[in-house]
Amino acid sequence: MPILIDPEGNETNALFRLFPYWAGYSVLEIGSGDGRLTWRYVEKVSRVTALEPDEEKHKAALEIRPVHLKKKINFVNTGLDEFTRQNKEKFDLAILSWSL
Repeated sequence: MPILIDPEGNETNALFRLFPYWAGYSVLEIGSGDGRLTWRYVEKVSRVTALEPDEEKHKAALEIRPVHLKKKINFVNTGLDEFTRQNKEKFDLAILSWSL
């Protein structure tokens, strides 16, 4: 039996209450796992860079990512420290996925 995380949508509701202005924003998601939270907000933003250092979770996210979202979501198999050393890209919003 799969584990259901936040079936009532409390996590997503809290996220949208904390920050209601998602339209057109670029998001850095830290600890994205298989994208369980990414799928809930991706249609509201312009693009997402989702960091996940665990290779298995990263692969799972790539496997279930819908084809129409390939250009909108960049799943990166790395942690935040390594990413910031190699990347100078700026983002409008950062999400620590497991902090909600």
